Amino acid sequence: MDRNVSLTQQLEDAGGPVLLVNKFDVAADEVDQFLAAWADDAKYFKRQPGYISAQLHRGIAGSCVFLNVAVWESVDHFRNAFAKPEFRDKLSHYPSSAVASPHLFRKVAVSDVCVA
Repeated sequence: MDRNVSLTQQLEDAGGPVLLVNKFDVAADEVDQFLAAWADDAKYFKRQPGYISAQLHRGIAGSCVFLNVAVWESVDHFRNAFAKPEFRDKLSHYPSSAVASPHLFRKVAVSDVCVA
């Protein structure tokens, strides 16, 4: 998502909580395969320490763009779950058309609007 900051750089950060936002572009004929792979990943992550929640969204009007929003207690927790061979092996279950764009975020406080 940010051409100047890679996921690898983000995983070097410490602290939390963090929000993982992962945009997926998927071919229309591979949506079912994508959903099955994502569901399998989500079940894996739910069992990991530091996982709080996840929600998958789909673009409207026939879009094949998906957005995964997951909350983690810390970058450390996410990094540990992301680095395990059990998860890395699951990546091959995604369809060949799936292009992921993950990025980690933290809440930002804006006076009179929102709190961090």
